[in-house]
Amino acid sequence: MNVVDDEGTRVSLPASVSRVVSLVPSLTEAVGVTAPGLLVGATDWCTHPDDLDEHGVTRVRGTKNPDVDAIVALAPDLVLANAEENKPAELDRLRESGLAVYVTDIRDVDGALRSLERMLAACGLERPAWIDGARAAWDALALPDAPRRAVVPIWRKPWMAVGSDTFTGAVLARLGVENVLDDSPERYPRFDPAELPAHDLVVLPDEPYRFTADDGPESFAAPAALVSGRLLTWYGPSLLEAARVLPAELAAAGEATPAAR
Repeated sequence: MNVVDDEGTRVSLPASVSRVVSLVPSLTEAVGVTAPGLLVGATDWCTHPDDLDEHGVTRVRGTKNPDVDAIVALAPDLVLANAEENKPAELDRLRESGLAVYVTDIRDVDGALRSLERMLAACGLERPAWIDGARAAWDALALPDAPRRAVVPIWRKPWMAVGSDTFTGAVLARLGVENVLDDSPERYPRFDPAELPAHDLVVLPDEPYRFTADDGPESFAAPAALVSGRLLTWYGPSLLEAARVLPAELAAAGEATPAAR
């Protein structure tokens, strides 16, 4: 059976896919929730579903440095990857080892749900209820009366933030929040907190840097919203929860006010 992934690459698969390795936490969650017995390998950073280890899923290091030998030894029918998260050279090594690699390319909420539906179909799975639920939940969201302008730090020492053409920026846009660094030439630019464009909100996720109430908000004049990095940056079953939780968390950071800077 042949399928075409998000990069337009033809992927040859057996008639029945029964062993899958996922190299991306979001994709691991999508498969693990839909068909728990399908996963045989996942990265060290894959935390959802939380019973992966109980199901005997082998850890194969990280998204950027997967253990190719360990993956090959698992003899998967399919390896799942992502254009942003995984390095092309590592994926080529897996292909050269004779493995089928399916690459997703996800840029926004609607695209994520379409991409994941195709990916799960490549695994031999029908569209799960959580995709329909997430689509309905996001379609039902109303934009706030007053749009917000936000900076979204993801690291400090040095300070780095969400820039242009990111899934995170697309999620915030669906919630009525404009990323003030969306016009950056970089996807994750460095920045100086004192030299940011005008903004009235700071969105601080707990991953990849773990911002907390005592570590992050003190560096900005605008109100800060501490949010789950999984809900802000992951695509998959987490999108259903994100549609319920993120709007309230962002609103709780204070009413829209004149720009802080």
